[in-house]
Amino acid sequence: MSELEKEIHKRRTFAIISHPDAGKTTLTEKLLLFGGAIHVAGAVKSNKIKKTATSDWMEIEKQRGISVATSVMGFEYDGYKINILDTPGHQDFAEDTYRTLTAVDSVIIVVDSAKGVEAQTRKLMEVCRMRHTPVMIFVNKMDRDGLDPFELLDELEQELQISVCPLSWPIDSGQRFKGVYNIYKEKLDLYTPNKQKITESIEFKDINSPDLEKHIGDALALKLRDDIELINGVYSDLDLSEYLKGQVAPVFFGSALNNFGVKELLDCFVKIAPSPRPIEAIEREVSPEEDAFTGFIFKIHANMDPNHRSCIAFVKICSGKFERNVNYKHVRLNRQLKFSSPTAFMAQKKETVDEAYAGDIIGLPDTGNFKIGDTLTSGEELHFKGLPSFSPEMFKYIENADPMKSKQLQKGIDQLMDEGVAQLFTNQFNGRKIIGTVGQLQFEVIQYRLLHEYGAQCRWETINLYKACWIESDNIDQLNDFKKRKSQYMAVDKEGRDVFLADSNYVLMMAQQDFKDIRFHFTSEF
Repeated sequence: MSELEKEIHKRRTFAIISHPDAGKTTLTEKLLLFGGAIHVAGAVKSNKIKKTATSDWMEIEKQRGISVATSVMGFEYDGYKINILDTPGHQDFAEDTYRTLTAVDSVIIVVDSAKGVEAQTRKLMEVCRMRHTPVMIFVNKMDRDGLDPFELLDELEQELQISVCPLSWPIDSGQRFKGVYNIYKEKLDLYTPNKQKITESIEFKDINSPDLEKHIGDALALKLRDDIELINGVYSDLDLSEYLKGQVAPVFFGSALNNFGVKELLDCFVKIAPSPRPIEAIEREVSPEEDAFTGFIFKIHANMDPNHRSCIAFVKICSGKFERNVNYKHVRLNRQLKFSSPTAFMAQKKETVDEAYAGDIIGLPDTGNFKIGDTLTSGEELHFKGLPSFSPEMFKYIENADPMKSKQLQKGIDQLMDEGVAQLFTNQFNGRKIIGTVGQLQFEVIQYRLLHEYGAQCRWETINLYKACWIESDNIDQLNDFKKRKSQYMAVDKEGRDVFLADSNYVLMMAQQDFKDIRFHFTSEF
């Protein structure tokens, strides 16, 4: 096995996804704790201990207690190099999450034991299913009263349309929560509520031994044996190949806040989760073990450091090894670029890296060279696919509230749109700028960031639109006729492509019926 192959097989790159409030950021933080990346739970070591999660660092996230942007964090654990992408759970930022899922090899879904599967989780699972991404499930908040574990497993199977395989099993829940039995390692993990300490675990090969009663009492021991017998009867043993195809999901139970059940999840995860996998490009399939470097930009983030006006482009390395100060080809611009300060992340803490391997995610300083979906290679013409923008569902005119600051506003809008925060359309009829988003909260984030990062004030004006769709046609006459008739509703996007802004479902259906030669697209990838 070559040095390159060894490095690649050590890599585990995954995203944590869930509905808001299921405890995703807390789980991320506990995983970092095991990796020694942070030292006190709930604290980033600094001159004074700040009580905010490491992965939420934008001002607005701290105020609202939600994750807005995807954070990237890397750490070493047990000989493996782990890269976590913590994604926003809030549905208004779903697009950021969809894109992140293109950059990971597997996913951990966090489910709240009381609420079960929620809408946002269902949607994200569809994206995983489309890409056959392997999934593990962590049922969180077992120290609170929740649904019966068997009911939960049924719900997971129905709602997420995936078979499940419990690898740990809770012993009671809520106030009476005693711990979990680790089926995967045949151990008993006893629970003591403490946010800072790791739990004691006891080897337990034979669940029928009378020692079990000593630890958890007669009634619970009896119930646990019955439950395990039922599990063995109903669920088949974990089949790794099925898991890697994304057809079966291992399930763990625990409480992330109290650091319980997290280590069991992590220990199993590093052993069975896939190392970087081959990725489809338009030209061919790219295997991670190839010597030549390739990678794509899946996210651009402005102003990670408020003191410097900088943009960072996040690159997922698909194959080979990336080296600092080496020339790489930017396929879309057909230019050679060299990077003197590529960075790796520990939430907001960045450090310069000299090399990185397939599966890693690095940040490249961006002075306006990159767009989402761009490919970097050692020289080959490659285009990676699968980074769509979805058709927005909410629209507002954006107006300048301070005429003295029009330059700052323009720059701010450009950078935020490059980041993929929302989409910008320019109305062909009156030249006004329209921002389209997936959710209401994005308008607030844009307004807040324009003011605090660019010193520009904007105000929103409502506009009544139903959907934006990209249009194209081989019949030029019909296209021109359509554009003339609908001139008030025609716009162009940032790339200069034609977009039709339909003001109602009826209008859109009629347009599709009357203009047979025009193709209407609801994602930007066509």
